[in-house]
Amino acid sequence: MDEFMLNNLIVAISAVVPIFVLISIGAVIKWRRWLNDEELAHMNRMVFRVFFCCMMFHSLYTADLSTSIRPRLMLFSVCGVLAVFALAMFLVPKIEPENRRRGVIVQALFRSNFVLMGVPIVANIFGDANISVATAMIAVIIPMYNILGVVALESFRGGNFKLMPVVIEVFKNPMILGAIAGALCLAIGIKIPAPVLKPIGQISAATTPVALLILGASFKLGATHAHRRQLIGCVLGRLVVVPGILLSIAIAMGFRGIELVTMIGTFCTPCAVVSYAMAQQLGGDAELAGSCVVFTSAFACLTIFCWIFLFKTLGFF
Repeated sequence: MDEFMLNNLIVAISAVVPIFVLISIGAVIKWRRWLNDEELAHMNRMVFRVFFCCMMFHSLYTADLSTSIRPRLMLFSVCGVLAVFALAMFLVPKIEPENRRRGVIVQALFRSNFVLMGVPIVANIFGDANISVATAMIAVIIPMYNILGVVALESFRGGNFKLMPVVIEVFKNPMILGAIAGALCLAIGIKIPAPVLKPIGQISAATTPVALLILGASFKLGATHAHRRQLIGCVLGRLVVVPGILLSIAIAMGFRGIELVTMIGTFCTPCAVVSYAMAQQLGGDAELAGSCVVFTSAFACLTIFCWIFLFKTLGFF
């Protein structure tokens, strides 16, 4: 293997291995029963409400908005997610007869685990100092994921979708609140004292490792024989088909560097963990949703590595 290929291989490995190691440590924690399900639920709630809020606040407050806000990147990502959602809403009912599974499959295809796995990919390749481009995307992507997820599940449950309650819940999301607070403080020029900003930064730095540990400790392998066909379709669609099409279009449109890697984090990462909870709450097939999270997360370490190695070798970042 020549030096060029070796360097590209090292970049790809460096992006994926830290994520895999943290998830694996979390799996060991579960295997050793150092945390039970109730304790994991409490920790997950704490990370969601406190850690992610601090991460969003710190990332945007310390960011250079002139370089972190990329309107063209955001517009493409929004249009890409909407296109996948619309196409899935049209095609899935034609091939899946059961309503409880339709919404789950749609959500598995368009909703990625961008926060837990996408942002770390950017950080592992470009360094923590450059993740503001990725974290700024959270303020756009996460509200859209939440709204579209409810639309998909409610549509096939037969419920009446109401926009305002969903919008209100989105703006109660700690990540969104942290992003709004950080952006406002930066825009208005509010000076956060160093003794206050430092611990917020320390919590922000701990967010991804802790969240990935909890993700690994939360995995549950259930029976898959009843929905094997649907599961295979979701895994291939989420990890191969969707990123293959959208990233090809992005490259053709000239996206390169950190913007392309941010899209890898958006479109190549596995199903969002929250999709399982939403399926439970809104009458979807929770067993299929849980299997999608587990199997896409397991195979994503391989597929993300392949996408990064491919695009790095082709010189796109």
